[in-house]
Amino acid sequence: MTTWHPVDHRAAVATETAKFTSVLNGADLATPVPTCPDWTLADLVKHTGSVQRWFSTLLHARIQSPPQSREVDLRLPTRTDAYPGWLDESAAVAADAFATTDPDLPMWAWGADHHARFWARRMLFETLVHRADAELTLGLRPAIDRTLAVDGIDEFLVNLPFATFFAPKVANLRGTGQTILFRTTDANAAWLVTLRPDGFGITPAHATADTTANTTGNITTDITTDATVQAPAADLLLLLYGRRQHTSDTVEHEGDQDLLLRWFANSAF
Repeated sequence: MTTWHPVDHRAAVATETAKFTSVLNGADLATPVPTCPDWTLADLVKHTGSVQRWFSTLLHARIQSPPQSREVDLRLPTRTDAYPGWLDESAAVAADAFATTDPDLPMWAWGADHHARFWARRMLFETLVHRADAELTLGLRPAIDRTLAVDGIDEFLVNLPFATFFAPKVANLRGTGQTILFRTTDANAAWLVTLRPDGFGITPAHATADTTANTTGNITTDITTDATVQAPAADLLLLLYGRRQHTSDTVEHEGDQDLLLRWFANSAF
């Protein structure tokens, strides 16, 4: 069995932010972002830095209940050409919040994990996916570390059932026991989604891998599911976020196509 090393989400926020701002070097920030309709690169940068600063405010406050406001002093530059430097500063603001907050501190969070570490993990994948958006906008193929991608897939799927307050279509993901298996082709990781009348459940990566692995350490294909989707981890992550189509060349899928169409029409955010 492949052993995945824990991801240092706090350090990875800084790394991914640096990659993001590097991609922007020489770019026209007025360029529209195809994967985020109605946004330009400037909007993409502003959103990412705003998320980093807002989450940092939540960490400093050690919030124990849903925040009543998203008011944050963004210190946003007046000129968009200064946005990349401002994004770098946003990562420094986040690093300060991380340094003064125990990741195991109990905190309110909208997802599954009610600890401070939830916010660092969420911030990481907000930053990583929007870095990929910038690269796709500029005609580049996003390079995503495989271990990070596996962790990002898990973070997305585990938290998705709780995302209806900002992604209301998630409420449409109900059923009578239909199952979808998401599997990486370059890593020993898989996730089983089961649609139920009250919503859907996720069997996390390692639980699925441990119960379906054969003696060679690979995920077997003899699980009975209604649909299966598999791709390299980076492509599967982008697929789940709606940055790839399940019909693209890097993605393999089989089984109930209507079920897959319903999943992808209602799950991305």
